[in-house]
Amino acid sequence: MEIQVLDKTFVPFISGSEIQDRLKELAQQIQADMQGEVPVFIGVLNGSFMVVSDLMKHYSGACEMSFIKMASYIGTQSSNQVNQLLGLDIDITDRRIIVVEDIVDTGNTLVALKELFEQHRPKEIKIFTLCLKPEAYTKSIPLDYVGFEIANKFIVGYGMDYDKHGRNIPEIYQIK
Repeated sequence: MEIQVLDKTFVPFISGSEIQDRLKELAQQIQADMQGEVPVFIGVLNGSFMVVSDLMKHYSGACEMSFIKMASYIGTQSSNQVNQLLGLDIDITDRRIIVVEDIVDTGNTLVALKELFEQHRPKEIKIFTLCLKPEAYTKSIPLDYVGFEIANKFIVGYGMDYDKHGRNIPEIYQIK
């Protein structure tokens, strides 16, 4: 069933149950990789709030979490400029951190985040993204946990927005 968000029409793309199944698999993989260590999950706001919430429900190991806010989008286009709007509130020195993104396309935000986090000298930085647009990804930073590889088309829902609208949709829709 199509939905309307502002002036754009979107069609169903990834169901809520597919998202939950994949998050459960990835949570188990992360837990195995952490080998008993207590990681710090750092959600990148605003888009990752649903991903972090549901990922944490499936992660049964000890962990800490925090959020950081970055901005790089204007409407449906990446601005190619990344600004930090809300900073880190936890000490990550010598810690294993997992940066949780809703979507990675160009990778510009990741580069800015990695530079920012490396200043705090963590033990390890792992990157988690629910969605990856391989056609758009131009950076060399390895992505450790990828939920879904998708075409380079605009998506909305499950935390991702179109001009601040549609974040509360529990599934992912693709522009028609």
